[in-house]
Amino acid sequence: MKIRQRQPDRKHASSIIAAAERDMSFTLALELTEASAPTIIRNIYECFRMLGEALLVGKGIEARGHIAPINELLKLKALTTRPIGLIENLRALRHNINYEGYMPKLIEAQDVISLAKACFEPLQEAVLKKID
Repeated sequence: MKIRQRQPDRKHASSIIAAAERDMSFTLALELTEASAPTIIRNIYECFRMLGEALLVGKGIEARGHIAPINELLKLKALTTRPIGLIENLRALRHNINYEGYMPKLIEAQDVISLAKACFEPLQEAVLKKID
């Protein structure tokens, strides 16, 4: 994982947060089927990763890869109805879908949707507070 120091960029960070919110809204509006499950899981993961990326950009850090943004997101203190540590499990599930050809079950996709509904908005608000 390569990390570079940059100038903190709150405007760019805000733009990333807005994109994550748009993508999450779109993704949660998709009909859940066996065919759509991998895409829904990937998109939800990406929205969480983007929140972590916004945190890093707001601090002036450029990181390659997914681990640093997810770790940054997991450090946040946000009141959620599900543990935010489950996002790490989501990262592993997405990896299996993308690189191992895993076909998720509908119950797994439903769980990921539940995680998104429980955690995304509180984390988004916490990220916005951090970068402001």
